Formats: sequence, C-alpha cells, structure tokens
Amino acid sequence: MERKQPKTTDCLETISLKGLTLAPSQVLGGVRLVPVLRKQVREDLRLTKRPYYEDIAAVQIDNKTAYYSYIPHAFIADWTNDGSPAVAYGTQIRSNKSTKTSDGTAHDLGFMTARVMKKMRAREDRNRLRFLPMDVSMEGFLALHFGGPDIIWEEYSRKAIRDGLSPRSETTIPGRWIKGLEDALRVFEIHTNQVGSLVFVGDALASAFIVSHPDDYRALHETLLTDDYGELLYYYGLYAQENGLNPDEIDADRVQSMKDLRTEVARVRSDWSQLHTLMSDNLLGCPVRYEMVYRMGPFHLQRFMTELNPKTENHIGESIVRKNGTLEYLKTYRLSAAQCRRAYLLMQLADSNWSLDACAEKLTCTRNELIFRFEKAGFGYLFHRHVLEEVRSEFRKQSWH
Repeated sequence: MERKQPKTTDCLETISLKGLTLAPSQVLGGVRLVPVLRKQVREDLRLTKRPYYEDIAAVQIDNKTAYYSYIPHAFIADWTNDGSPAVAYGTQIRSNKSTKTSDGTAHDLGFMTARVMKKMRAREDRNRLRFLPMDVSMEGFLALHFGGPDIIWEEYSRKAIRDGLSPRSETTIPGRWIKGLEDALRVFEIHTNQVGSLVFVGDALASAFIVSHPDDYRALHETLLTDDYGELLYYYGLYAQENGLNPDEIDADRVQSMKDLRTEVARVRSDWSQLHTLMSDNLLGCPVRYEMVYRMGPFHLQRFMTELNPKTENHIGESIVRKNGTLEYLKTYRLSAAQCRRAYLLMQLADSNWSLDACAEKLTCTRNELIFRFEKAGFGYLFHRHVLEEVRSEFRKQSWH
C-alpha cells in the first residue's frame, strides 16, 4: 500500500505559553489539575463542540486508507480575519437555507451504529472549520511510515511489501475511566480567565487542553472525560496517592501593607507557575516536530510530536497558533512506553532505508536482536516466516546455554 508520509518541519521548536499563566494547582486524590489563565482574551477565534452519538466512526483518509475510532465529538472553529469578534457556532441566527456539511452519514447496523466521514477536517464555511480533536494527531502518529519498506529487501513478507503497516492500531482509554478525574472536574472551580487545564495523574502529565476563550473552555471543560489517555495513566489513577507539593508560603514578616501582601501573593503564584512548568518540561520544554494541517486565515492548525526518546515521556498533539506565535488551542496525548518504542523502531528503520543490518548497527544490536524487538513490538508480520523462525530458534538455543 502506498502511503505518503506527513511533511514535517525540518527544525524542532518548543511549545510556547506566551500570554498564558499557570495558576496554583487543585488536587483531589491522585488527580492534579493546573488551571491555565489567559492574560489578554481576544474574540476572533471561538471553538464549540458538535457531538456525535454513534458507536464508531470511519474516516476515509485517501483511496486506500481509512481511519476507525470512537469519536464522541468534533470541534467547530469560527474565526475572523480582521480581529473582530467571532460568533460561536450554534449561537448565530440561522437562515432557512440548508447548509451542506461534511459530517458524513450515520448508519444503524443493528448491533452498533457507525458514522462514515470523508475528512478529518472540513471547511464548512468561509471562516468555519470542522475538525476531529486528537484524531487529527493520532492519525498522523499511525501514519508514520505506514507504507512499509521503500526498498524490497529479502527479509520482508509479501504482505508487508503489498500492504505496508496495514492495519496499524493503538489502544487508548477514555478519561472517565481514570479514578478521580470526573470528581475533580466536577468539584474544582473554574477561574474567571481560565482557558485550559494541565491534567496530572500521580503527578505525571497526562494531557494539556487549552482554548482561546474562557467561555469556550467552560463549555468544553467536561470533554476531558471523553478524551483519550494511555493505559498507564489508568493504573496511575488506581494506585496514586494525594501528593502535597507546596512552594514557600507567604512570609508574614514581609507583609506590612496591602502592597506587600500583593507582592507576596505574586511571588507565591510565580513559584507555583515555575513548579508546574518544571513538572511539564517533557512537553512544554521539550522540542517538538510540527506538521502543518490547515491554514485558517490568521491561524494555523498543526499537529506535533516530541522527539520519541524512549528514555523520557513522549507526547503527540495538535495546536492552533496565531501568526504572531500566540498559542490559541492545544490538546495533547501522552504516549505509553510501548507506543513510543513502536514509533521509535519504525523511525530508525525508515531512516536506515529499511535495511535491517544498517539499523541494527545504528542501534548497537545484532540483526536477529532487532527482528526480535520488532516482533515483540507487534510488527512480526513485516518479516517472512522463515526469518522469524530463524530468530526464534537462535533465542531458544541461547536460553539453554
């Protein structure tokens, strides 16, 4: 199967929180929510939710590739080009003329319902875009070297040459399964200028969600329960205990007036912000590789991925960035260690022109050890049966010595 690889930027950049502030966290059990506040709120980009009620959705990526997933909702982005206020979708006065959308067709199959869609993102009006949150970035992650070997080396199976990595799948869990997250979202207050949250489970960064407008965040706050999370975070939620992280408190000896008190409060808030930034440094302080997805007037919708270092946390996600670099929307997903290993192995093999010998030398292991690693990662179908049997036989002999 031929599959064009996503075009990414040659240089690595970091995610900038320009114009955003991290407020003191709110903790309930093993869940820590860090409110994200926007200093200056602009009205020219609004996000709303369009719910779907089907059990599964199928999106046609191209003539030979389809993406299947449970998709609870889409996001509708409305914007203006001149900076004037945009009206959120669903609040406008609608005309009697029917508007053709790109949301596909819903089917009732008896045992399940399904929605068939043509695109991950579709322009529905001059200044309106419908896109599928996180599925845009997950599809990019699954598409990594999806076409399989570029050179027909003798070790690869006919299926790998013909179909590539089809089917390629990853397993996620909904946020509702993470112990304590639903209670935390229900109990914790939402700040006046809050436009997002960093979600920590067992003090491990699970996801980041930021939008442009505080009103939009209030409406989308509970979508964190239907977002995708890695399986590891489910276990973190089960076993995590409440962890009290407390920077230096207000020093009463320094407070002699209201001005002194404001200074101390600002200092403590700054300490909290620095602490949360440090806890998120594998995302916020880590270089990421961007791919442009869609141009929306003065905004760019893009997806990104960290460097896939197997020794650290790794994240994928999507963002909307204003031309001046201001982050207007962010949604991320933390990859599990197994997901990272699979992607890392594929990238190393592709960078070695799919030559097993060259890749094994690059990773300082033997050829058979490399094939064994690929089989353990779930890519055994890439190789001829006799190649796998040879590797298994060698490892069985080694276990007897």
